Amino acid sequence: MPNAYPGALALSRKVLRLVVILNLLMGGLILALLIASLVAEGPVMRALGVPSAHFSSGLFIGMRLIMVLGICGVPIVHFVLTRLLAIVQTVSMENPFVLLNAARLQSIAWALLALELMHFAVGGVAAGISSAAVPLNISWDFSVSPWLAVLLLFVLARVFEQGVHMREELEGTV
Repeated sequence: MPNAYPGALALSRKVLRLVVILNLLMGGLILALLIASLVAEGPVMRALGVPSAHFSSGLFIGMRLIMVLGICGVPIVHFVLTRLLAIVQTVSMENPFVLLNAARLQSIAWALLALELMHFAVGGVAAGISSAAVPLNISWDFSVSPWLAVLLLFVLARVFEQGVHMREELEGTV
């Protein structure tokens, strides 16, 4: 069956490639911020909006821990994006129902699960270091949508796997 939406696939590839670059850039910027916070602690904290009177080692450690978690998230996001890009490539070759894509979907699900757990860790750190004098506003909240996406990806991976086996059986009987 010819591809009904070739423009959408081409756009998806371009957007994914751009997001891969932006993800790496973001990781580099967070790393630079972390290094700057080690070299010039006071100026960086003031630039982040922490008043000098409220500087504390706990706050510094917590903010740096959040930066480290952000840096750790970059390779996980990169993993997800490159797997998704590979899946899009198989769609453009008109053969997306392969076992490799089922494995890719499952690995994306595990990676998204890891990212959601990191999201909880960031929220926990933020709650632990935030105070009335220096509230840490990182817009952390719980949402059921990412957890549903993880479950959906696990199910979809299994559907892909079953579809491949069904196609193989059908081809064997024809």
